[in-house]
Amino acid sequence: MSVILINPNLIVQRNDPFTTGIVYMPISLAYTAASLREGGVEVQVIDAFAENPRQARAQDDFLLLGLSTEEVLQRIPQSTKAVFIYAINLTNHLSTMHIIREIKAERPDLPIVVLENTQAVTAYALSRVAQEFLDAGVDYVLTGEADRNAVKLAQTLEAGDDESVYQIPGLVTSGFAVPQGDYLAEDELDELPFPAWDLFPLENYWGLRFAHGPQSSKRYLPLLTSRGCPYPCEFCVVPATNNQKWRPRSASNVVDEMAHYMKAFGVNEFHIEDLDPTISDERIRAICHEIINRDLDVVWKISAGTKVETIRDEETIDLMAQAGCRYISISPETGSPRLLKTMRKPFDLEHAVRLVKRMNEAGIRSQACFVLGYPGETDEDRQMTWDMVNDLTRKGVDEVALFVITPVPGSAIFDQFEGYQNLSQLNFSPTWREDYAELARFRLRLYAHFLWWKLRYHPLKIMRQPFNFLLRRFETKMEMVPYRALILYLLGRKATHNS
Repeated sequence: MSVILINPNLIVQRNDPFTTGIVYMPISLAYTAASLREGGVEVQVIDAFAENPRQARAQDDFLLLGLSTEEVLQRIPQSTKAVFIYAINLTNHLSTMHIIREIKAERPDLPIVVLENTQAVTAYALSRVAQEFLDAGVDYVLTGEADRNAVKLAQTLEAGDDESVYQIPGLVTSGFAVPQGDYLAEDELDELPFPAWDLFPLENYWGLRFAHGPQSSKRYLPLLTSRGCPYPCEFCVVPATNNQKWRPRSASNVVDEMAHYMKAFGVNEFHIEDLDPTISDERIRAICHEIINRDLDVVWKISAGTKVETIRDEETIDLMAQAGCRYISISPETGSPRLLKTMRKPFDLEHAVRLVKRMNEAGIRSQACFVLGYPGETDEDRQMTWDMVNDLTRKGVDEVALFVITPVPGSAIFDQFEGYQNLSQLNFSPTWREDYAELARFRLRLYAHFLWWKLRYHPLKIMRQPFNFLLRRFETKMEMVPYRALILYLLGRKATHNS
């Protein structure tokens, strides 16, 4: 059995290279590749973005980075028995659909499977949009985690056992959907093979010198030390894709993976892409002790964020710093207690301020993420967010990220929005919103004031940022984003245009 796994092109909104065009390495696809290979399936990866990340073509309001659809088709051997396309992020939906339609037009008998990304807040619940995929020619949509079920599906297709297909949990096909039941997620994570990064063009990712997390060395790799999240936030897709369940890997298994990549790829910088890696304070301490006891020279960064209340105290922060942690992202979301309650997002400001202060003292860079434009948000609510940003900046937070709320298929608030034309418009700068101009002005003013407050409270940090930018040794995302925006702007200038 020979299958192709495809990671779609990266899509950038042309009028906003600052908050779109974020590079996420396809870690769940790499896990699926490893499981397929372990299951005896011959696997080839086509990374439509990273195989040529500096090739751009323009389409309407977007830039599509990477291979053309014609180049993707040329890379699919005639011997291929099935194509698995990874729905990595909502904003890349346009590219995913292009690739699906072109494959189906060229190879109508080749089964196409779309895989869900369950481990990112930037992804989407495919059960909500499955019909769009099926209408475009997709044969199967596989929801839930694909590690084992993709192997089952590949083996079933190879055997030509049509009836067994309908027993694979989470599978959606024309006129039929298999309940996910208890098989949505993997529980024995330590038993899974490490991601098959040897099948991906790693040098091309590294050569960009920008990533999701702040890239401070020439080589890095993402890690998933756990999966899922137990919290019910109304704006987030994760409750739908993980059933509010958190599952950890053991400390020894996580550090085994670090040691493996150090030896196999010469990597010592790791970006933690978990939804909530610190849910168990005991486990995060165990990971730190494992790194220290093995004397591993590593740097690791909690790039995708974590629930700050789950980090128990300053002692844990000190231990994390000793073990090589250099960056932690947290998500207050809003300064308004009323909105937090509406969002169903618990947040302990006092605890966060205390730990941000300790991160600053321990040499760990920190980020605080906020959302603007949540349904029902008022000027008073936004003023509370303004005041919280000021307070956290005074205590030492290194950067803030301000995202304008957009509806994500699978989130509780998805049906409360209208006005967008396609799913790729559902990004952090939803220009289709009637109130976008107002929210964008507030965001810009708050960013400007943040930089002024940081200069006032922590002038030395501001002074070192230009050097980090010039050396491309990024300690924060805010240092890296202008560099990324510059590259994307230049790529846009020389992009080819689709008719």
